[in-house]
Amino acid sequence: MITRTIDRNFANMRLDRFLRKAFPEESLSVFFAILRKKKVRVNGVIGKANQMLQEGDTICIYENLKSVNTAEEKVSGFPKTKSTWGKEQSPSEKKSAWGARELDIILETEDYLVVNKPSGMPSQPGSGTRPGESLVEHLWEWGKQERLDFKPTLAHRLDQETSGLLLVALHGDTLRDLTRLIREHEVKKFYLALVKGNLDKEKGTIEASLARTDNAKGSKMQVDDKNGKKSITHYSIKKHYNGYDLVKINLETGRMHQIRAHFASIGHPLLGDTRYGDFALNREFKKQYGLSRLFLHSCRLEYPWQGKNTVQECPLPKELQDVLKKLEQ
Repeated sequence: MITRTIDRNFANMRLDRFLRKAFPEESLSVFFAILRKKKVRVNGVIGKANQMLQEGDTICIYENLKSVNTAEEKVSGFPKTKSTWGKEQSPSEKKSAWGARELDIILETEDYLVVNKPSGMPSQPGSGTRPGESLVEHLWEWGKQERLDFKPTLAHRLDQETSGLLLVALHGDTLRDLTRLIREHEVKKFYLALVKGNLDKEKGTIEASLARTDNAKGSKMQVDDKNGKKSITHYSIKKHYNGYDLVKINLETGRMHQIRAHFASIGHPLLGDTRYGDFALNREFKKQYGLSRLFLHSCRLEYPWQGKNTVQECPLPKELQDVLKKLEQ
């Protein structure tokens, strides 16, 4: 028999989903079989696939699973590949650990982090990204050093070229709460961007449906009123420059590349944008003002948490501030 007590990371999760998380090496057919044969019990009562688990529930599985082989693993209910997560590291391991020392943590609470991602760092591992380069992997390394029992997980993402604030869940229930807030548009995201040209209005809204296209050069979003998804971007001008505007942006929806695609669609692409921008202008701007990245920064997050409205802010990184100083001159 395998026994597992539900902690906060798996509370409010369906029983079948918990089994898939706890035993990733098993096939779906195994879970269907043990549930159908009534070999899973929750607090002594036969478990149902769609049953919602609560913190403190005891799960008993009357079946041998191939991914659980040792006495220690039978107690934890997790396969060996996960049993070492969060173990205490030796001084030499801590000294040699990459990643965690590079994190810019703006806020650390018991439930979540707010981190400042630098431009050029991908949010998550993927094709074209070498092992250890993504923000998620840096967070995992930090989690190991902190001996967390849950892998820190991003609640949302930023493009690799974009810098700024991201919410990171430190527990399973926190992740579900944060993703719900984002899904219900209760997390307000604000950005600063430098765009080509001077906009006609001090404040405005870009409302244009966006559809994703994929080709050998990568994915892009295009305005497509017929097949695209509703996308809304609000903006206000913070400062006019000669031929450029610094704008503050509030996203009502969160499509891939939304800000970049929307401003490019109205003839005001972001400076330094190598996918939607004015490539000749980018080269000239880099030569004259030293901009070698996308001028887009997530500067502010507003969200409700534990009955209070929470606000986190992060100023423009130095390389972007330097560009503005040169523009003023």
